[in-house]
Amino acid sequence: MTGWDHEFDFVVVGSGGGGMAAALTARDAGMSVLVVEKGSKFGGSTGISGGGIWIPNNPTLKSRGHDDSRESIRRYLDLLTQGRVPAARLDAFVDNGPAAMELICKSKWMRFFWTKGYADYHPELDGGRPLGRSIEAKPFDTRKLGEDERYQRPNNMKGPLGLWITSKDYHDLAMAKRTWAGRRASLVAAWRVSSNLVRRRHMATGGRALVARLRMALKDAGIPLWLKTGMKELVSEDGRVTGIVAAKRDGTTLRIRARKGVLLATGGFDHNQDMRDRYLPKGGREDFAMGARENTGDGIRAGEGLGAALDLMDDAWWMPAVRHPAGATIPLVSERAIPRQVIVSPAGTRFTNEAAPYVNFVHDQLAGGHVPAWFVMDAKARARYPFAQILPGAPIPKAFYDAGIVFKADTIEALATAIGVPPDALAKTVETFNGHARAGKDPEFGRGDSAYDRYYGDPNLPNPNLDVIDTAPYYAFRLEVGDLGTKGGLVSDEHARVLREDGSVIEGLYVTGNSSASVMGNEYAGPGATIGPSIVFGYIAARHAARAGGAGT
Repeated sequence: MTGWDHEFDFVVVGSGGGGMAAALTARDAGMSVLVVEKGSKFGGSTGISGGGIWIPNNPTLKSRGHDDSRESIRRYLDLLTQGRVPAARLDAFVDNGPAAMELICKSKWMRFFWTKGYADYHPELDGGRPLGRSIEAKPFDTRKLGEDERYQRPNNMKGPLGLWITSKDYHDLAMAKRTWAGRRASLVAAWRVSSNLVRRRHMATGGRALVARLRMALKDAGIPLWLKTGMKELVSEDGRVTGIVAAKRDGTTLRIRARKGVLLATGGFDHNQDMRDRYLPKGGREDFAMGARENTGDGIRAGEGLGAALDLMDDAWWMPAVRHPAGATIPLVSERAIPRQVIVSPAGTRFTNEAAPYVNFVHDQLAGGHVPAWFVMDAKARARYPFAQILPGAPIPKAFYDAGIVFKADTIEALATAIGVPPDALAKTVETFNGHARAGKDPEFGRGDSAYDRYYGDPNLPNPNLDVIDTAPYYAFRLEVGDLGTKGGLVSDEHARVLREDGSVIEGLYVTGNSSASVMGNEYAGPGATIGPSIVFGYIAARHAARAGGAGT
């Protein structure tokens, strides 16, 4: 076909971690490559995430002597995914992960550290690791981006007055009122603020640091990244994808040829209400998603238009959340592990382990129809621990009360009445829980049994997750069913090629990240099990396209 405005070997649609890693891989393989991003900022959901990367046996872990046997990793993933994911895809993830990280770490900008102690989400399973496998990009001064700094997304890890914190810092700071490590972290935070006032650095951590480093690597490699350029459609000739039609914000339409393949890295359908209503379960359809606003299912719909199969469309990377009165969604990760609290259903009863991994928590919440749920805590919990970005002991802003997000009362029964929960049921729940807390064991749901639960708990207690709820006033926060993004999408094979319903390959079309049906199935291996597979299958896609031109195996 003639009439192309631009031609490249490999075209990546989406500028998140997986898309940028794929572009670096393609360039390393000698291909010309273009990244297009429909947003005005680069980084996708990766850029506003915690930035963890879950890839076993990556170079950072090996340098710390953390070298797992392949058998243990596969055993863990087999137990986790329970047959929902083809073995060949799991094999591809495990076998290509270290090489993918080795390749992107060829760049001087790509530097990481191990978040030691942040456990796999199911460390009790055979092959799970209580010390964790997650790594994180080292903090980065975004002034080095030069002109591109203005085009980077902000994220939630940025603190006031230039304060910057890593996930490890946050873990310690959450216990600032309870541990010496927390107090030291507070002193470090104060030093960073004063230091930045002098040095005027623009420090980024987490996902923002990761995408800034990837952007620097792309610049060094001479890879163009076009912002405000959204894919309008895939171009297909004789059953093979040969390029895309892209629309720029100024209304210009471009036909871009991809000689060896197109990679869809466009994210999920987080903010497409029609798709949420069509696919997600009742209770999870309202948009409390925390992914990039541009995630509206573009890649999924484009692939489906060519006959691609879909899977896992009824699931998401769920996250219990509190709605901020101004409209933002606040994730609850550490908060659910603190003592002196329970989370109850509209009937006033507990329904799961409050400290469980967030996806599992919401699966249980949705399965029981416990929407909304209520986070009930006492005054000591409020004084000791941060909650929903409110510092320990700090007054809860009046806007939270006015919006019906939080309620306060002097007794458990009065609190129950305020939130519309049966008073007798909530009182009984708290009484029963207090008995478990005194014994240091939760026989109902096993809260505190897992190393994952204990990571964000209070180490001063025999069971870091359990303590009595007995000090007025009492508080109840309304919990929403949020998500970090959807996890259903295009079905792909071990080469990241998109498949049709009959299992045949759509030649020239690849997919990674939340545009694909997750290699984690309905589960979540550990911190960074979204970004990690996205990087790996982006790497796999680019390598396959370079080797086979997208045609054949």
